[in-house]
Amino acid sequence: MNAVIEARGLTKRYGKRTAVDGIDFSVPPGRIVGLIGPNGSGKTTTLKAALGLIDFEGELSVLGFDPRTQRDDLMKEVCFIADVAILPRWLRVKDAIDFVEGVHPRFDRKKAERYVANTKLKPGMKVKEMSKGMIVQLHLALVMAIDAKLLVLDEPTLGLDIIYRKTFYQNLLEDYFDEQKTIVITTHQVEEVEHILTDLMFIRDGRIVLAATMEEIGERYTEVMVPPDKVGAASALAPIDQRTVFGKQVMLFDGVCRTQLGQLGEVRNPSVADLFVATMKGTYA
Repeated sequence: MNAVIEARGLTKRYGKRTAVDGIDFSVPPGRIVGLIGPNGSGKTTTLKAALGLIDFEGELSVLGFDPRTQRDDLMKEVCFIADVAILPRWLRVKDAIDFVEGVHPRFDRKKAERYVANTKLKPGMKVKEMSKGMIVQLHLALVMAIDAKLLVLDEPTLGLDIIYRKTFYQNLLEDYFDEQKTIVITTHQVEEVEHILTDLMFIRDGRIVLAATMEEIGERYTEVMVPPDKVGAASALAPIDQRTVFGKQVMLFDGVCRTQLGQLGEVRNPSVADLFVATMKGTYA
């Protein structure tokens, strides 16, 4: 299998509104892909299509399955954490583990119990007694104990405090990810996933506007802090974005020789957040 997810002309319309507009993309195995976009950009719709939750136009293959016609087979190989981990309020931790063990053939009960043991969760605790962070921890324990080839995370840490968020991603790397698995993440908290991503896709108005590996991003984009006497020369090289920081112009360049840019000021790699803002300018107007 060459790609975990392969999309060609993927389109989803809701009445007259086009949520996803004929996009093409490919996700190789063993990667951690960030699908980043503003609200209403089409990222959640794209994930729902990949999970067989909605109908769509175009071609889409996930782990070799068509999500529209082979969803039952597909979901044996996929795990999903949504932006709101919805679990019944009456459900106890031990009952949740019992249930997943009974319905999923690839669930490792001991692994789930080991994860729970490292949290404040107790076997007899009910969901209604938990904070949102604890509910996400329970959901994560259940999902990470399933030996799935693809993990899809849609804003998994939304509304959690910074300690829970950092612990979540640390556990994801240490306890779940390996070269046989693939993770697709959507999030607004770009800074917190930047260090774990291998690939990046920006989506805007239902279209993919950037798709590259993190290595390619590092080679392609350069940020320069330009002193006042070099602004004219730097502007002549057509930066794709610029902003003012402490009285100096910070310019972002795409594909310009780094050696040449080094003569104009301090050179550095842009953060994913800065690249995202530059790419999305005008979207929030």
